[in-house]
Amino acid sequence: MAVTATDTSAGVPAALLNTMNPKAKTQTGVEAEQDKFMTLLITQLKNQDPLNPLDNAQVTSQLAQLNTVTGINKMNETLASLKTDYQSTQNLAATNLINRGVLVDGNKLQLSDGKSLFGVELGSYADKVQVDIVASGGKVVQTVTLDNVEPGVLPLTWDGKLPDGTTAANNQYTLNITARSGGKELKDAKTLELGTVASISTGAGGVKLNIPSVGQVTMDAIKQVL
Repeated sequence: MAVTATDTSAGVPAALLNTMNPKAKTQTGVEAEQDKFMTLLITQLKNQDPLNPLDNAQVTSQLAQLNTVTGINKMNETLASLKTDYQSTQNLAATNLINRGVLVDGNKLQLSDGKSLFGVELGSYADKVQVDIVASGGKVVQTVTLDNVEPGVLPLTWDGKLPDGTTAANNQYTLNITARSGGKELKDAKTLELGTVASISTGAGGVKLNIPSVGQVTMDAIKQVL
C-alpha cells in the first residue's frame, strides 16, 4: 500500500512554529539556547514518521527538559549579574578604607612616641589572656594580662611604659599570646597587628588591600577597622 507523506506541522501550535522564523533581535544566551532547542523540536515534529508520531508524553517530556535547561541558564545569568554587582560593591567598600587603620592577623607592634595599638582575637572564651611584648633581642619588655575575655576581636593599646616606669624606645616589637580556659591552653587565640591601607588593587583574584607594613591582603582578612 502506498503511503502519502503527511504535513504534521498543521497540528503544531503557532507559538512553536514562530520560533522557526524569529524576528531579528539581539538575543541573550538563554534565548539563543531556547531557540535552538525549539528549532530541533519543530524539525523533529515536521519530519516524524506519520505512522509512528511522537505521543503527547514525549513532547511534554522534551518541553519539560527545555524548561529545566532554560531555568538553569537564567539562574547562571542571574548569578553572573550578582557577582558583578558584588564586585562593584566590594570595590567601593575597599576604596573607603584607604588611609584607614585596620587590624589584621600578625604579631608586629610599632611603638611611636609612647603610642601603639594592636589587638587579640579569641575563638572561644578565656579565663586569662597574656600578651608578651618582646624586643628585638628576645627580651620580654612588658606583659599585658586580661581576665574573662569573651570570643571575638579586642583592640588594645600600649603606652610604651616599662615595669621600671621608663618609656621604651621607638621600635618594632613582637607579640606573643597565651590564652587559657579551665587551666587548659587555647589554640584559637592569636594576635592582631595594626596597618594603614595605602591603596587597593583589583584583578582576577578580586580586591586586594595594599598595607605597607603588612603586605597585600584580601577584604576578609580585615578583623576590625579603626
